[in-house]
Amino acid sequence: MHVAIIMDGNGRWATRRRLPRSVGHKQGAKAVDAVVTAAACRQIDTLTLYAFSAGNWQRPPSEVAALMSLFRRYLRSQTPRCVAQSIRLSVLGRRDRLSAELLAAIEASEAATAPCSGMHLRIAVDYSAQHSLMAMCTSAPLPRNRSEFLERLAAIDHSPHPANEVDLLIRTGGEKRLSDFMLWECAYAELYFTDCMWPDFDACAFEAALEEFNRRDRRFGALSRGSEHAAGSLVGT
Repeated sequence: MHVAIIMDGNGRWATRRRLPRSVGHKQGAKAVDAVVTAAACRQIDTLTLYAFSAGNWQRPPSEVAALMSLFRRYLRSQTPRCVAQSIRLSVLGRRDRLSAELLAAIEASEAATAPCSGMHLRIAVDYSAQHSLMAMCTSAPLPRNRSEFLERLAAIDHSPHPANEVDLLIRTGGEKRLSDFMLWECAYAELYFTDCMWPDFDACAFEAALEEFNRRDRRFGALSRGSEHAAGSLVGT
């Protein structure tokens, strides 16, 4: 199972408490710990977290700098934990606009966790699905089939290999849009939106999203078994 999460609401969580937005981002990092642990316990195969979109560069420079610093510290502190839990970590997105220090931290984390065989944790930083798709389609030679398409797209996103398409997409913070996140991979994803701000999203909230997913009838364009049976009965009468 592949679960993807748009972690939204850190800044608003802090603003409502009359706190600096940076405090919200720090609390959001703690929520990441809780959800990663919960996903690993549920034996989720792949967990992809949207940490920083290409559009987020438009935020105030001080907030961007704080986010990048927080991300770098998170990688350094959590890599030993990932190794201990056999969680493989990858960072998706562009790398040409990241600092040398952050790039070094990313490469070190990916190298240290590469042998891990448990859950694949993917964190999207400076990520844009539209940019990735355009980069793939304008490169030569064009892919000849779906398999080559996915391999090329994974390479552009700096993923070690193509991940399964997303089964469940969760977005916190009350907004109801994809925000340029894994548009190809979410073609048949079940969407789950919650008003819960990301810093308040814990293991129980994650479990509630999984329970809702298990109640969904995924048909992938076909009829459900019940509908098919009803149609057959109608034709036979």
